[in-house]
Amino acid sequence: MTAPKIVPRRSVLYMPGSNARALEKAKSLPADGLILDLEDATAPDKKLEAREQVCAAVQAGGYGKRELIIRVNGLDTEWGADDVKAAAKVPCDAILLPKVETRDQIEQLVGLMAGADARTRIWCMLETPLGILNAREIASAHPLVGCFVMGTSDLTKDLHAQHTALRLPMITSLGICLLAARAYDLAILDGVYLDLNDADGFKQSCVQGLELGFDGKTLIHPKQVEPCNEVFAPSADAVEHARKVIAAYEAAVAEGKNVVLVDGKLVENLHAESARRLVALAEAIG
Repeated sequence: MTAPKIVPRRSVLYMPGSNARALEKAKSLPADGLILDLEDATAPDKKLEAREQVCAAVQAGGYGKRELIIRVNGLDTEWGADDVKAAAKVPCDAILLPKVETRDQIEQLVGLMAGADARTRIWCMLETPLGILNAREIASAHPLVGCFVMGTSDLTKDLHAQHTALRLPMITSLGICLLAARAYDLAILDGVYLDLNDADGFKQSCVQGLELGFDGKTLIHPKQVEPCNEVFAPSADAVEHARKVIAAYEAAVAEGKNVVLVDGKLVENLHAESARRLVALAEAIG
């Protein structure tokens, strides 16, 4: 079986679709991905203008290797269906649907995406209690589903919970979505950090997301990109150790062994697989 292509998604930055300067500035930012937002970041009287502007920007290109994701309005709004139809006509990497709660929403979205570019995938925002409870159903809804995006701000509101440093009110929801994403080979991105003046808190949130298993984090400001990239990228020492693990394990297998000691620690196939993924990620970033 061919291993799935590793795509860096350390930092995925929301950009307001109605702001032409922001869309242009995004071309020079070191984010791995850009969410061109027609939903929350766009006022109702700017929705149509933002749709035209975002689709024109994607069509024109100039964003390099950054993934381009268009966040549409919900399909239950007056703009949602037309947002999807417009996004399907341009070569975006994904259409991000907010507040996904059921398989039916995915099936409706697929119907509206008729004729979309072959690369275009479906990304799902999980940001409501029902969406979290149906994460497995959503993950398996259609082959085009490629990524979960956590909407922790809306989820906190709906849970009547609080934003805390350790995010304990979120842990159950994050864990359920991580399980569903990994079970169905989806990418998954952590939610945003709202306090732009709390650099230490932001970094700790990134570290926690990495430890939990997220591929990266969604961001609300360009100044969050570089520290986020730093946390979610493998360090040089980690890559060197991973290469050492791979070489030692492959040598052991060639000798008919299934385990080997590396720096005094037992290494078997699962460790070699993790090491290969880490090296592949480092190479993709490079």
